[in-house]
Amino acid sequence: MIVDKIKKRDLPQYNKNSKIDIPVGKWVKCEKCKEILYKDTIRENLNICPNCGHYFRMHINRRLDLIIDDGTYKKFDINIETTNPLNLEDYPKKLKLLREKTKLEEAVACGTGKISGEDVVICIMDSGFLMGSMGIVVGEKITYAIEQAIKLKLPLIIFSVSGGARMQEGIISLMQMAKTTAALTKLDEAGLLYISVLTDPTYGGVTASFASLGDVILAEPNAMIGFAGQRVIEQTIGESLPEGFQTAEFLLEHGFIDKIVERKDLKKCIFDLIQFHKN
Repeated sequence: MIVDKIKKRDLPQYNKNSKIDIPVGKWVKCEKCKEILYKDTIRENLNICPNCGHYFRMHINRRLDLIIDDGTYKKFDINIETTNPLNLEDYPKKLKLLREKTKLEEAVACGTGKISGEDVVICIMDSGFLMGSMGIVVGEKITYAIEQAIKLKLPLIIFSVSGGARMQEGIISLMQMAKTTAALTKLDEAGLLYISVLTDPTYGGVTASFASLGDVILAEPNAMIGFAGQRVIEQTIGESLPEGFQTAEFLLEHGFIDKIVERKDLKKCIFDLIQFHKN
């Protein structure tokens, strides 16, 4: 048979004594242009692909470094344990693994800090922790941060990234929508500034509550923002939707957000808004 006549190719053998060192976990593939990129190169470029400009998601600590003045961030001391209201067997195990992997206690970090010298209360969500989903602890931390902004008479900045309410905590996670919204009503009554920054992706109960209630709503370029996914909406209303209808650019055109700001300009933009509000 012809198969027998085909000469097998000898594959190169791994040389244990080779001095060539290719570090593991140092490379990442861009979702947009499919280019293989060195992680340090992306980090130096504000977590943006140098090839096509695609925005990678940011860890909470990285975002704090970008927005808050060095050495000024002070995390709120809120000792709240994540509960398991539905008694799911795997939920506590998943939380433990995520804490070890991300070095975060929960999907949001809240505290005070300075932005170019201006004191603020800031909350930053992280997609690496259960897709930034809002459970009991996330809702309580954000509510506490809003109350502290009222108490300290400081502007409130929230960076949202989320898949929505946390399904592992059932209806209690949905209650956080009402709780955060009620707290923001008090912030508004106090005449304090709230800047909401939407990053990719911001969906579900987060979009339907505090993320959409800013006095000013900013977004990063090409961020996906909405309540439900396109397929779910189309199946519900029985109509086709325009391409890219949940992108930040489409929502800016239709008045849902106020401004799209590149990552490198976010700190200055927020500072300018705080100054404008003060004056």
